[in-house]
Amino acid sequence: MAAATFDVVDPATEEVVASVDDATPADARAAVDRAAAAFPGWSATPPRERAEVLRRAYELLVARADDVAATIVGENGKPVAEAKGEVTYAAEFFRWFSEEAVRMAGSVVDAPGGGGKLLTLQQPVGVSLLITPWNFPAAMLTRKIGPALAAGCTVVAKPAELTPLTAILIGDVLRAAGAPDGVVEIVATTDAAGVVEAILDDARVRKLSFTGSTEVGRLLLAQAAKRIVNCSMELGGNAPFLVFADADLDAAVEGAMVAKMRNGGEACTAANRFYVERPVAEEFGRRLAEKMKALRMGPGLDDGVQLGPLVNTDAVEKVDELVRGAVDAGAEAVVGGRRPSDEKYSAGFYYEPTVLLDVQPGSKILEEEIFGPVAPVVTFDEEDEAVRLANATEYGLVSYVYTGDLARGLRVSEGLDSGMVGLNRGLVSDPAAPFGGTKQSGIGREGGHDGMLDYLESKYIAVQW
Repeated sequence: MAAATFDVVDPATEEVVASVDDATPADARAAVDRAAAAFPGWSATPPRERAEVLRRAYELLVARADDVAATIVGENGKPVAEAKGEVTYAAEFFRWFSEEAVRMAGSVVDAPGGGGKLLTLQQPVGVSLLITPWNFPAAMLTRKIGPALAAGCTVVAKPAELTPLTAILIGDVLRAAGAPDGVVEIVATTDAAGVVEAILDDARVRKLSFTGSTEVGRLLLAQAAKRIVNCSMELGGNAPFLVFADADLDAAVEGAMVAKMRNGGEACTAANRFYVERPVAEEFGRRLAEKMKALRMGPGLDDGVQLGPLVNTDAVEKVDELVRGAVDAGAEAVVGGRRPSDEKYSAGFYYEPTVLLDVQPGSKILEEEIFGPVAPVVTFDEEDEAVRLANATEYGLVSYVYTGDLARGLRVSEGLDSGMVGLNRGLVSDPAAPFGGTKQSGIGREGGHDGMLDYLESKYIAVQW
């Protein structure tokens, strides 16, 4: 048990909501000891039994949805309706991977040259370190734990320092569902560097799955390279949102609100750059500004709130700096563009929903992940120009395309250098779909059948009979 604790703060009030044991590197090594001891038994557990643990965890998480949602609101700040949606989404990963647990298919084929058979088995990679972010504290954890446990791995999970309470609750749910001791270890800490280093240095740890910034991902990949640890990385994004003149503008605006404002813009999938064809750019910007201006902002548990606070003061300062930089370069803030001045927002980390028009190419706001409720709009004239602008980034997580021409939509989708595309849709996340990016947005896929493959190793046996 950790000797020290750290406080968890409500972003809406800046008040302490709980104190949590602050794990040390020694605590982390002890967690690995327990996970390594549990691995032989868990990996040998019949897949159907592992599946039943995950299925019960799904049912328990759904049953406790209100409690878990309230915990998410308290430490993350998102509106309670969004928090409940996240719990539903998070639970679905347990259900999906409970079904995948019994589908770890190997193969037996004749050797092409004759003289033998090629037998391939799928085996769990081993003890896995899971590092999750603060923006979706439930879903990002279940998206990793689900496939890991289905595959037969045991896990040591390190949640974000800002949002450890949800992870602790999910650990409780899994134990109540029948996960044996040591199968799921939750390690909350303010010493992320020391704890992660201690875990990655342990030869029994064979897998690292990380969701977070590209900057931190690079550091973790370098650490993992010392022991050639198997890595999955879901990193930053800079999602373009393309609107062509033939698009259904009502649908495009609705899709933009989903793609931009899910979790208040604090999402790696958030639409970050809006490229709109010139004939409809003014109209699209006007309609989007009306929708953004109408959002009700406030503490997440208040009735009718649609936009909560950002996660901390650093997040507010970064968003404000990006907006001011764009405005100084010639952009127009047609709505928002500042921190709220109303007295009721004197506490909490709030930023007004913002739409920027006439954003200049090369503006910093187009190059960095905003992670806030800000929509910068840029006009384009030709299809090729739109694709070029969309691809002009080191990131490649997700793109969005709105057009009334299906052929164009598929052509542009194929030309976009990203791991996912929302074609006339503002939401791409689905437990049954492979989630992940290209370029510096990551390595590997989470969700779908692909998600479990990241926790399995193929073993080839040459045999003859």
